Amino acid sequence: MNAPDSLPSPRRATDSITRMTEYLLPTHANALGNAFGGQILAWMDLCAAICAQRFAGCICVTAGIDELSFEQPVRVGHVVRLEARVTAAFRTSCEVFVDVRGEDPSTGSTWPCVSGFMTFVAFRDGKPMKLPELLVTEPDELSLHEAAHARRAARLARRQK
Repeated sequence: MNAPDSLPSPRRATDSITRMTEYLLPTHANALGNAFGGQILAWMDLCAAICAQRFAGCICVTAGIDELSFEQPVRVGHVVRLEARVTAAFRTSCEVFVDVRGEDPSTGSTWPCVSGFMTFVAFRDGKPMKLPELLVTEPDELSLHEAAHARRAARLARRQK
């Protein structure tokens, strides 16, 4: 366990990847038989929190969710696939990208549902904790990581208004 002021060892972005699979039941759906947006958001938050906590090695709490746009619905009887990964680590916060896809289990076909960025703050003993350096080694992670500082600057600017 790291002392609150010591910096943890660097961690690879690929080690933070977290996947969840959920079956869409009628209790998760609206009157049209499509997933409630709030249910998808709850699963995104859970998947991203697990991802952030694995990366940080401590409890992480949701600090913000960037703009999300639902692309295609997921219907009752379909599967919801979520994948989260840390895209950037700052002093005590990290950015997590979550991609959600629908899947028809009878055919295996998938489609985009929603994706977005969430920010988490690491805590230990009730105090923000320094995060490890994020090691980005895979080409598909690089573009997300390179744009992270611009996204963070935009988030901070919105908070100042």
